[in-house]
Formats: sequence, structure tokens, C-alpha cells
Amino acid sequence: MAAKKGLKTFTELDAYKQLKILSKNPLDLTKEDVLTPERIQNMSASALNFQLLYGSERVTEEVLEALEALGRETCAVTKMKSCQAGDVINKIEGFESEDRQVLHTAMRDFFDHPQVSKPALEAAKLAKTECDKLDDFLKKLDDNNLFTDLIQVGIGGSDLGPRALYLALQAYKRKDRRVHFISNVDPDDAACVLKDLDLSKTAVVVVSKSGTTLETLTNEALVRSYFVKAGLDPNKHFIAVTGKGSPMDDPSRYLSSFYIWDYIGGRYSVTSMVGGVMLAFGLGFDNYYEILRGAHAMDQNALQTRMRDNLPLLAALLGIWNRNFLGHATLAIIPYSQALVRFTAHLQQCDMESNGKHVDKLGQLVNFETGPIVWGEPGTNGQHSFYQMIHQGTTIVPLEFVGFKESQYGQDLLVQGTTCQQKLLSNLFAQSIALAIGQKSDNPNKQFLGNRPNRILLAEKLTPFTMGQLLSFYENKVAFQGFIWNINSFDQEGVQLGKVLANKILAIFASQNSRASVEAFPAGAALIHALDKLK
Repeated sequence: MAAKKGLKTFTELDAYKQLKILSKNPLDLTKEDVLTPERIQNMSASALNFQLLYGSERVTEEVLEALEALGRETCAVTKMKSCQAGDVINKIEGFESEDRQVLHTAMRDFFDHPQVSKPALEAAKLAKTECDKLDDFLKKLDDNNLFTDLIQVGIGGSDLGPRALYLALQAYKRKDRRVHFISNVDPDDAACVLKDLDLSKTAVVVVSKSGTTLETLTNEALVRSYFVKAGLDPNKHFIAVTGKGSPMDDPSRYLSSFYIWDYIGGRYSVTSMVGGVMLAFGLGFDNYYEILRGAHAMDQNALQTRMRDNLPLLAALLGIWNRNFLGHATLAIIPYSQALVRFTAHLQQCDMESNGKHVDKLGQLVNFETGPIVWGEPGTNGQHSFYQMIHQGTTIVPLEFVGFKESQYGQDLLVQGTTCQQKLLSNLFAQSIALAIGQKSDNPNKQFLGNRPNRILLAEKLTPFTMGQLLSFYENKVAFQGFIWNINSFDQEGVQLGKVLANKILAIFASQNSRASVEAFPAGAALIHALDKLK
């Protein structure tokens, strides 16, 4: 497919052509003397007390040089600088699109003001204002001992990222505070959360940038009804996180309102007030700030021009090698940390909603594969679940492992000569090696073909600062892949069609006897009719 305006498409790039040649004969990790200590040592990158070990990927120095050339040819770092500076990059040329800045990085860019561009500085100033407002608000709550519990009501990016980070940092939570989450419009979700709470000591933060998200508004109405039944005034318990001027920006209905802006995408919103109100309430404001500082530090690393100094860029290019040149459709992200139990769920949205696109930024259909299918669970649990398929199945699944040298709580025990944390890391390292080199055997049932590409991201300990770094690492990795593919990672048109059709079906539910509604969407009416057959 020829590019418009004289620009090369991804498959027309010189580096793409070189990588295509190299992919015809990829490195065989199962050969003796390939995965050596020297290779593991040499194929590692360090920054900000993180190490990315990629010797178990099917790459050679020649492949790495070609991948770095791909990053240069697509101006990946320049595009990242443009993004962080506040240029309008959320757009499709020549077609109706959101046409916005992408400035989630500005939500944590007010510590040393590295960005000199006016848009980024203004966004950072607004973010700092909201943080200061939140700090004052929480101090008043403390002074009056108003609430012990908080419920976050939101869906998608208003739930997945905030929930993942809160669960990841339970070791640092305030002992006098509890946080709960309601996201699914299934009424059982709310009922389960609310059944044991003292609502008189409970606050509710409702998160919707537009102030019109159907599931969130429905859940808000449901939760408000519980407060009314308990003889409480919901307006004295509810907090809004929304866009300024939205239908939810209403001081008569909310104890306080905190703002987010249209240049903050939902899946990139954790470090904004979307996650900030809940995280600062549950973990303490200082720990929330540490998350911001960590994310900011990794944002700066994403601006490094040399691939091996830029951890998100290196990971992005290794992922592109696996996706576009070795032909692997999925990616398993496996944290060897129970605290990160919901982090992969957040990364599913971050990656798949960002890069699950079939048109490029010129509006033309792509002729290559874009974002992978992302999934995973914490290790070692996964080893006793789906690793059988990963090791011996017919579909090769690349893996990204995440591990930590130390546990969060430090509560460990020496059992049979090693600690629990050492056993955890031993499993991580063993899986990485086993997937790469496999095992030869005369018994076909005990044969492992190997050449399952994987890499390991290591840090010392999962702290609020490290969590911010890890969040930013993945946000920037996903963005880099979009820059290189020249797709728009910052819109989500793919979620809109289902919403439109759901509203049509709701109209039928709302007026079962309305012939006009049925005739407007007969397929939806037929599905509703199936309910009548249930006893």
C-alpha cells in the first residue's frame, strides 16, 4: 500500500526490510553455548535501578542494530518528545478525530519542570493546582475524622489502573483507611461492596471525564439510593472527578470536585485525579506523590535517544520484533509479585485499547499486524495453570516477566535452606531459561522445543516510587510501538459501536410495548425476547 504525502508506511521502511531478511533465520536459543552467562550479561540494560534482561529473546547484535535503526527511521524518540511537549498528536490526518494533545505525562511533570513548552507547563500547573486542592481536602477529612472508607465508582480507565495500583501498594496503605471499587453495571457488584459498610463513615468518589458515562452514572444512582435508605444525605458523601463544566461538575451534589482534562486518556489517567483522590486517601498523600515522582523519572528515561539507555523504547522494539517479524500474536505479562495481581488487567486495556487499530494516522488500512493480545497472571500461580501450553503448546507466546529482589513486607522464612523470596525468583529465572532453551528427550512427551522468547524486568522492591516507574514504563512502551507503527494510540473508536447499539436495546427495555423501538432494532428485540423463555 503506497503512503500518502510521500511518507513511507511501516512496511516500506528500510529498517523493516532489513529486519524482514533477518527474521528468516532467527537466533536458535536451544543451541549449546548460545544462552551463556556472557550473553545474559551483555544483553541487559539498566536505568533508574531497573534492569531489563533480554538475552532470552531471539535477537542478535545485528537484529538489535536494525531495531535501533527502526526507532531512528520512525523518529520514535522525537515523537515522544513531541507528545510530552503537548503537541496535538491524537488525530487522524484528513478525517474526523479527537484532534487533541496527549499530556498524561504532565500530571507528574511539576517537580523540576523539564519541559519548556508552554502547553506542557500549563498542563503541569493545572495538575499541581489539583494536587494542592486534594492535599487540603484530605487534611480537612483528617481533622474532622469524617471517613474511614472510600468507594471508587468508575469503569475502564477509571477503575483498572487505580485498582491495580491500590492493590499493588497494600503494604503502604493507611491502617485507618479502606478503599473499595464498583465498576461493573451488574448490580451484584455494588451489592457485594456495600453490604458490610458503615455508610455514615464512607465517602464515594465518582469518576467520569465526560460526566455522561452510562455505567458509572447508573452505579452512582444505585449507590446513592443506599445512602438515602440509610437516612443519609448523599451530597455530603459524594466526590466528583470529572471534566470542568461537565454535568457532574455540580457543587450542589458533591462534597468536592476534582478536574481532569480532555488530553488525559482514560487508560493513561492513573496519575491524574482519576487515581489521585483514591490513592491519596488510601495510601496517604506522600505515597501518592511518590508514585508521581517515579512515573516522572521513567518519563524522562523515555526521552533518551540511545535505544539501550531507553528502557521503554528497547522493550517496545523487542515487542515489535516478536509481533511483526517472528509473527507472534500474543504477549503474556507475568509479574512474580502477588501485589501486582491486577496490574496485567490494567495493561490489557493500556495496550489493546491503544494499539488495537487497523488504520494508520493517515486513515489508511495497515498491511501489518498491530498490537498483540495481552494477558497474564502472577507467577508462580500461572506455572500451575497455563504454563503447560506456553512450554509445549503449538502457539508460541512471548513473555514479559516482572520481578523484585526484595519482598514488600519483609516477612520471610528460611525453609530448606532458602527464603520464600528466593524460591519465587528461582522460579522466575528457571522459567525464563526453560522457555528459551527447551529440553531434548527421546520421549516426545518430555520434549520441550524451546525458542519461546521472553525478557525479564527487575527492580529492587515494589514501592510507591517503583510502582510509578513501572506504570510509566508500560505506558511509554505502548506509546513507542504506536509511534513506530504510525497508528494513533490515543483514541478508542472501537469501544463506541457497542455503546450505540446498547443504547438502542435499552430503549426497547424502557418501553417494551413501543413498536417503534422494536422496529428500530429488530435484532436487539429478538435477543430481549430470549429472556422471556427463561423460567
